[in-house]
Amino acid sequence: MKKVLIVTGGSRGIGAATARLAAESGYAVCISYLRDSAAASTVVDGIRRAGGEAVAFAADVSVEAEVVGLFEQVDAALGPVTALVNNAGILERHMRVEQMDAGRLTRVFATNVIGSFLCAREAVRRMSASHGGAGGAIVNLSSVASRLGSPDEYVDYAASKGAIDSFTLGLAKEVATDGIRVNAVRPGVIYTDIHASGGEPGRVDRVKAAVPMQRGGTAEEVARAVLWLLSDDAAYTTGALLDVAGGR
Repeated sequence: MKKVLIVTGGSRGIGAATARLAAESGYAVCISYLRDSAAASTVVDGIRRAGGEAVAFAADVSVEAEVVGLFEQVDAALGPVTALVNNAGILERHMRVEQMDAGRLTRVFATNVIGSFLCAREAVRRMSASHGGAGGAIVNLSSVASRLGSPDEYVDYAASKGAIDSFTLGLAKEVATDGIRVNAVRPGVIYTDIHASGGEPGRVDRVKAAVPMQRGGTAEEVARAVLWLLSDDAAYTTGALLDVAGGR
């Protein structure tokens, strides 16, 4: 059976690393991206040059119609999805809760939480045995922030990832008899561009002393955990929250 993977937010960071590793593991890969078509093309071109199959489609995961369209495009281009990595996520500039407005909260939760729900819904509709599917696997990207809270930085982001933890547990139990496994990876401080969105590109180096392993992680280290959870090696694993955080 053809293995077809969608990685949301796959044009950079953990998403791009996951897409590349998945292609090496035999998946036909679709990456979705919000705006940076050049970065998405770079990932796709690299996979194709290495002999893999990849496509990229623009989609805002917080918009229901765009999520539906994304999955329909993948149906046509690659075939029915068998694996999903809910990686797309945002954070905004560091600030305390007392300074946050509803617009910021809506943006963060719309992408990080609602987007993951919508993508999972479309995947389940295709994978579920009760819908005629052959099963599959979903991995959600959470964060150790979900249990640390990120005070004075981005409590809203941490709370959105707490929602992802609960979502993972609930959905895993809901679709277990449909042949679908659902797990989450919770990265710690990882060298990716997302820290610049918070206003501190060098954040990993500032906080790495608080990590027991005394270093930041790489996107590839997180991607390897994601691919394990997608693989048959994790066939009896569902509802797991796997920390990839250097012991933090």
